Amino acid sequence: MARVLQPGLIIYLSGDLGTGKTTLTRGLLRALGHTGPVKSPTYTLVELYVISRYSVYHFDFYRFNSPEEWHDAGLDEYFDGRAICLVEWPEKAGGYAAAPDISIHLNEYEDARQVSITGKSERGTTCLSELRIPPTASASP
Repeated sequence: MARVLQPGLIIYLSGDLGTGKTTLTRGLLRALGHTGPVKSPTYTLVELYVISRYSVYHFDFYRFNSPEEWHDAGLDEYFDGRAICLVEWPEKAGGYAAAPDISIHLNEYEDARQVSITGKSERGTTCLSELRIPPTASASP
């Protein structure tokens, strides 16, 4: 998936605690060429990764107590179309977060994971079609 990501894409990552949202982000960043540490932004809200031709912002809204915290944190400026935005726990931001281009939902089943990927915009659907993934897809081991 990393090979078709473009600046401006907003990707929502959802699923219960421990389903692999940060691990998926770490894998995408490694595939994009990032060699440094990748930590969860649970306490910082956002981590920035500069990768050769663009930036990636990794957000985690798990600790939001209310969607209004979006405004208090001044997050609108990050979603200006110049970076890839990976957003964990987007539902905690209510309707304040920018709409996703791609939605990835992770489920855990005993010793396996199920991943559902959905194109939510024309850009997202185009991105997924470059991977030959239909606009809505599910996979499990």
